Amino acid sequence: MRREAEKATKELEDATKALRDRQAKIRASEKELSNKLRELQAADRAFAQMRQPLSDIVGLLYQQPTGGDLAGFLSGETNDATLQAMADVTQIVAERDLILAESSRLQAEREKLAAQAQELRADRLLSEAQANAEIEALRARSGKIVKSLTQALVKLGVKVDKSGQPAQGCNPVQVGMSDQFSNGLIPKAYLCPLPQPGSELRGDAALAFISMNEAYKKQFGKPMCVTDSYRSLAEQQSVYYRRPGFAAVPGRSNHGLGLAVDLCGGVQQFRSPQFNWVEANSKKYGWFHPKWAYVSPFEPWHWEYDPKLGSLL
Repeated sequence: MRREAEKATKELEDATKALRDRQAKIRASEKELSNKLRELQAADRAFAQMRQPLSDIVGLLYQQPTGGDLAGFLSGETNDATLQAMADVTQIVAERDLILAESSRLQAEREKLAAQAQELRADRLLSEAQANAEIEALRARSGKIVKSLTQALVKLGVKVDKSGQPAQGCNPVQVGMSDQFSNGLIPKAYLCPLPQPGSELRGDAALAFISMNEAYKKQFGKPMCVTDSYRSLAEQQSVYYRRPGFAAVPGRSNHGLGLAVDLCGGVQQFRSPQFNWVEANSKKYGWFHPKWAYVSPFEPWHWEYDPKLGSLL
């Protein structure tokens, strides 16, 4: 159930990121479209400037007497004025053809940009609607799984606060994220309390321990006894100076990773029934007794959680 909660949360985060990425791409497309529209406006201004000389020539021709200098050409006479008039007409025709072609190109560009804008807006609305619907569905699924997980934790003895969340701010869907923090510096939000008062571990280790604790209770009629669990860096320093040779160098202890417990209630006695049961069953829950703890230093009470082993269960 914990892995389902983590998966649901990851899917929700991925969908939210996908929506943000999609929105960023749409904004980039809109910016590109805006630039094209500005280019089109500049082309319209250049088009207007190009039309002005033609308008001037046509105006001059209209201001001349009827027929103007073209009358000589029509009567068969040729002189400089007639030739100039013909040149003006030729230029008018050429400019007209150019303006018509440019007008057609600009109109086609306008229609293309208008279609792109409409398609972009429609795609944005559809994409956002689809993404929002997907996020809402994932949020509902994630909430349902987290609620079920929290209820399961309550049955296993984990206390919850008034909001229904596990005590001390433990978030069951962030149980595997505490490895991003330094040894002994894991924030409270990434530690989960054990049923044993005052004890806490990294989230995934805590949930695995709670499950093992339930099986232990069925076997011996009482919960496991814990003398030590997560140790902050300051606590590691204190233990190191109080118990030289029996504690790791501060900053290197698995207790500082929230992955180790020291047990009592019989487990601390080598080859006791309690020790033998934990040794035989701990790996079913991702826990184990490290090889060094059998010999140097000899610590039958020390047990560790292996996240890789736990992920396979």
